[in-house]
Amino acid sequence: MSTNTISKQTEIKLLNFFNDRIDPDEMAKTLRQVNFTLALCVLSEHETFQSEIIKLRDSFYWLNELAETLNPYLELE
Repeated sequence: MSTNTISKQTEIKLLNFFNDRIDPDEMAKTLRQVNFTLALCVLSEHETFQSEIIKLRDSFYWLNELAETLNPYLELE
């Protein structure tokens, strides 16, 4: 896993996006719903190339990580 830093301008844009345009909890809920729907669609396919499965698996992981960052649902005690 690589660690990238974001510019101050990007950080400000992200903060403005989540503070002014969308509720982080709603965004997390939407990300989880989309991730679930995508997973169901992929599982229903008969043939998927191995390289696509790897890309989709990584995409599911990062979408869930973003959802957890916005609203830590899985880490609650």
